[in-house]
Amino acid sequence: MNKQKNTPSKGVYILPNLITTAAMFSGFYAIIAAMNGRFEDAAVAVFVAMVLDGADGRVARWTNTQSEFGAQYDSLSDLVSFGVAPAVVIYQWALVHMANFSPSWGKVGWMAAFIYVACGALRLARFNVQIEEVDKRYFVGLPSPASAAIMVGMVWFFQDLDVTGRSVQIPALIMTIAAGLLMVSNVLYTSFKDFDYRSKVPYIAILAVVLAFALAAIDPPKVLFSVFLIYALSGPVFWLLRHFGYVKTVPTITLPKDEDEE
Repeated sequence: MNKQKNTPSKGVYILPNLITTAAMFSGFYAIIAAMNGRFEDAAVAVFVAMVLDGADGRVARWTNTQSEFGAQYDSLSDLVSFGVAPAVVIYQWALVHMANFSPSWGKVGWMAAFIYVACGALRLARFNVQIEEVDKRYFVGLPSPASAAIMVGMVWFFQDLDVTGRSVQIPALIMTIAAGLLMVSNVLYTSFKDFDYRSKVPYIAILAVVLAFALAAIDPPKVLFSVFLIYALSGPVFWLLRHFGYVKTVPTITLPKDEDEE
C-alpha cells in the first residue's frame, strides 16, 4: 500500500528539537559570557533563547511533530536558559560583590542565586503536571521566560546606563529572590493564549504594535526591561484588586491534588 502523502518526513521531526537545542545553546552562551564579564552579550543571549523557545512549540504544531520527548527536552532547555543562565548572569554581575561586605553576605548572594534556580526548576515541574488541568488563559506563577527577562533585563538596563552591578547589589538581591518566589507562587498571569491573531483588530491596535516595535528597536534595554517588569508586577496588582473586591471576576484554576491527599 502507498504511504499517506500527509505523513511528515523523518527529517521534519528533528526541526523543533534543533530549535530547542539552539535555545539551550543561547542560555549556555549567556553563562559563558557572564563568566567572562560580557554582561550585555549574556543578556541578549537570554532574550534570543526566549524567541527560540517560543518558536519551537509553534514549529512542532505547524509540522504536526509534537512529542512527549520534545516537551520534556524543552523543559530541560528552559531550566538552562531561564533558570541557571539568569542566576549566573546576575550573580556574576552584582551578587558576587556582596562578599566584599563579609563572608556571610557573600553566602547570601550565592544562596539567592540558587533559590532562583530551584524556584525555576519547581516552576517548570509544576507547569508540566498542571498543563492539562489549568485554565489556558492564565499561567499559575510568573512564567520562567518572563522571570529570566526581568533578571537579565535589569543587568542590560543598568549596563546601558554605565551603572555597575557593584552599585546595585541590594536591588539585584531583592529582584533575584522576588523573581524566584513569583515563579512558584499561585499568582495568576495572563497567558495571551486566547488571543485570536486571525481576528480583526482596530486600526489603532496596529499602530500601537508598530510603535512598540519602534521603541524596542530604538532602546531595547529600557523597553524590554520595562515591558517585562510591568508584566511581572501585573500579577500581584490584580491579585490585590481581586482580594479587595475591585475586580469581581475570579478565574477558576484547578490545581492537581497531592498524592498524599487522595
